[in-house]
Amino acid sequence: MYKLICLLSLGLLSFKLMAQRPVPVKPRVLISTDIGGADPDDNQSMAHLLMYNNLFKLEGLVSSPSYGNGSKAEILRMIGLYEKDLPKLQQHIKDCASPDELRAITKQGVHGAAPFRGYRKPSEGSDWIIRCAKKESSQPLWVLVWGGLEDVAQALHDAPEIRHKIRVYFIGGPNKKWSANSYAYIASNFPDLWLIESNSSYYGFFSTNNVPDSLSSKNYYKNYIREAGYLGKDYKNNHYQGRVKMGDTPSLLYMMDGDPQDPTRGNWGGSYEKFSSSPRIVFNRNTTIADTLTVYSIVEFHFKGPLLNIPSDSVCFTMTVQAEIGEQKWDGYYLGKGDYVIRYSPKRTETLTYKVTSQIPGFREQSGMFVVDNIWPGKARATNYRLGKNWYTDRKDPQLFDGIWQGGETVRKWRSEVLLDWAKRWEYLR
Repeated sequence: MYKLICLLSLGLLSFKLMAQRPVPVKPRVLISTDIGGADPDDNQSMAHLLMYNNLFKLEGLVSSPSYGNGSKAEILRMIGLYEKDLPKLQQHIKDCASPDELRAITKQGVHGAAPFRGYRKPSEGSDWIIRCAKKESSQPLWVLVWGGLEDVAQALHDAPEIRHKIRVYFIGGPNKKWSANSYAYIASNFPDLWLIESNSSYYGFFSTNNVPDSLSSKNYYKNYIREAGYLGKDYKNNHYQGRVKMGDTPSLLYMMDGDPQDPTRGNWGGSYEKFSSSPRIVFNRNTTIADTLTVYSIVEFHFKGPLLNIPSDSVCFTMTVQAEIGEQKWDGYYLGKGDYVIRYSPKRTETLTYKVTSQIPGFREQSGMFVVDNIWPGKARATNYRLGKNWYTDRKDPQLFDGIWQGGETVRKWRSEVLLDWAKRWEYLR
């Protein structure tokens, strides 16, 4: 009886799925993920990708953890689960990728954040991005970034000509915080890149506002997944114990609904608007409670200290930040001639305090605080990054905020339809 009720609910709501529009051509997609690292929601999004892979020309699965212990091995583990579920999927879905095809495109990218200059050295992952981007094709390569930007920045540094061959959808927010140096490098040197910067819209996918109880994050698993297949069992064993987060999934949804060449349209993955000036705020002093910074901005703190005979861009001091999420530590760099610098990107409205310390003799311990506002991208500054005509970001309309999250409503409004559509695929695995 329970199963019958679930199937009837899918049928009754199927008319709403008409909101999903056909994608003009099957898109070429490369995923850059920090799966296996600090936030296990990438595993949830990877399960979603594997169950819908027939909709994409998957060309790359790159492990790009700017923070944490993400690895290629974790991608391969997920492919192994998919391999066990594939016979059931193939009874309902054509054109599923073979597990060996997926393994062949799985690559290890850089581990750890880039230094101040924004790139380090080529990795298997960055080389694979270049190789895929250079393929002869009438279509662009869509690079969906679920983790760090380091491999994208490295690929652009090593092969700047690919800038016109790729489209980037970046799940920013906390990922931007970890990838501040790579973001700064891309914004400074490739303002003509085509890029969607979703710093907050994606929060709408795990919103608790106006969500039917049966589809809530805490209830979706028991109502629809219920240990279906090997992927379903793994979903429950995930750190979130079946609770839906999937903050990276909107990048996939964006490629599944309508023409991805137009970010301003309303679609499953959100709706975005152009912006031409990305906030960069520079301080040559310690900040105080009187200083208000723009959320998601790139903030540079410059300090004077002892003259050192070490290479430029060497890590030599630490900024310890006390935030709502807890204490986090960030590397600072030496630029030469007694100049020290660190970048930071605040991810939400709050008041932060920090302390700057170093083992260098004569380096003065310093501290400060600042307030983070909730208006992105905020006011124009002479220090901002000047962007080209193809950068897009979260919509500013106050009516499209989901709580404190700018643009969140553009994703949240489709959440039920997306989850009900996915529920049909979970049924395939029973």
